[in-house]
Amino acid sequence: MECGTPPSRNREMVGPANLGSAPPGTHSAPPSPTFTGVPRILLIRHGQSTWNANGRWQGQADPPLSPLGEEQARDAARRLRAGEFSRVVASDLQRARRTAELLAEALGLAVEIDPDLREIDVGDWTGLTRAEIDERAPGALADWSEGRSESTPGGELRTDLTDRARAVLLRVAGQAGAGDRALLVTHGALIRNLDRALGVAPHAMPNLGGRWYEVAGDGFITPAEEVSLADPEDRTLSPSP
Repeated sequence: MECGTPPSRNREMVGPANLGSAPPGTHSAPPSPTFTGVPRILLIRHGQSTWNANGRWQGQADPPLSPLGEEQARDAARRLRAGEFSRVVASDLQRARRTAELLAEALGLAVEIDPDLREIDVGDWTGLTRAEIDERAPGALADWSEGRSESTPGGELRTDLTDRARAVLLRVAGQAGAGDRALLVTHGALIRNLDRALGVAPHAMPNLGGRWYEVAGDGFITPAEEVSLADPEDRTLSPSP
């Protein structure tokens, strides 16, 4: 498992109040559960899909893995060891679910499905290429990529995406024992927007790339090291959600 350098950990920047739209010192969701230990949760992006390969924005559309995406997931599975994780949870979209199935088989685990791990809904941009979006709305892609717009036309709000990402992490952590590690297979925009909310500079996440997160007993979420499960020779950067 290839690791990067963990981001700076400023605990004041990663509390529950920062992950929603409520003002500092308040909760935008019900109070966090209390649990013991500091569960470690790895969020990983799915393997390359057929729409990734064609440069099309997917959002919550449901294309399958490409042949390369299947191979990326199989190669990543060979890098995992039984007992390394206690759970595997996946988005219900097939590109994430299939990736999780291949990883879980190597770990001797069943895949649990959580729809809150779905990709952001990109609304009117679903199925379009970057060139097509630029032609329809010049400058809109830059506004989205640089965080100046809260949603794509007809799409899901960033804050709603971040709220459900946080909900999944707290739910999984609340069910974990001390020292447990969980593998969650999800989507690029979910990881990027969670990172942005936690004070980490967002960047395009490669297929089978991701990040570790630690969840403290009071519900504070701390971003840890970035990782890649993909073979460097087969790594694909698919920047569109």
